[in-house]
Amino acid sequence: QGKFTLLRATRTDGSFLVHHFLSFYLRAGCKVCFVALLQSFSHYSIVAQKLGVNLTAAKERGQLVFLEGLKSCLDLVFGEKEEQPGQPSPLQFLSEGTSDLKALFDFVRTSLAPGGSDSWKVPVLLVDDLSVLLSLGATPVAVLDFIHYCRVMVCSQLQGNIVVLAHSDEDSEDEENELVVTSLCHHSDLVLWVEGLATGFCKDIHGQIKIIKRLSLELTGEQDHVQIYQYKIQDKSVTFFARGLSAALL
Repeated sequence: QGKFTLLRATRTDGSFLVHHFLSFYLRAGCKVCFVALLQSFSHYSIVAQKLGVNLTAAKERGQLVFLEGLKSCLDLVFGEKEEQPGQPSPLQFLSEGTSDLKALFDFVRTSLAPGGSDSWKVPVLLVDDLSVLLSLGATPVAVLDFIHYCRVMVCSQLQGNIVVLAHSDEDSEDEENELVVTSLCHHSDLVLWVEGLATGFCKDIHGQIKIIKRLSLELTGEQDHVQIYQYKIQDKSVTFFARGLSAALL
């Protein structure tokens, strides 16, 4: 509890980790606030169903609070939905021309605030994909401030967990995105860094994952613990193996 996990994806799609954490925390009985900026609710629901979790039922019983970023953006840009008084859209900064993410933080705070009748375990904030906020016009400072305030509230005050996915490419010219991802790496308790294979596509090995446990943050003088595995994504699971030890190679 009280941990910040960064899912970093380079030259590949790291969404399989998002689906894993979403189904994992819901099955564990946690209260989940899911800020989904990349895909629609139906997309996540279909994948979750394969993993044995019903997102619609989780929403109805109050365990899952889902922000469908794609729909919210369209509503704001085209004015298709009237905002209720006192309840601005979490992505209100789009229509205001600013990069103030206070409305998004307020949405997270309200969603995960402990209620008298709640019987859920620790609160969890899940974000997919943080890089989208930069594409929508938010500044790197605003995004980092948003994550900082969420960490104080969720990890420190409520002793919950935060899992954030961000895409990065070290060869990219998007300096703002690289700045945000690098900063988050320095502040994460755990980094799961998935990368595409340097040699290109392979049907038996889909990529490699670097697991970085940030022991140096605990001020014990220990070095970060790094493990590297390769993986293959299957229909309902993912197979991990040491580098060069895939069944296809042996």
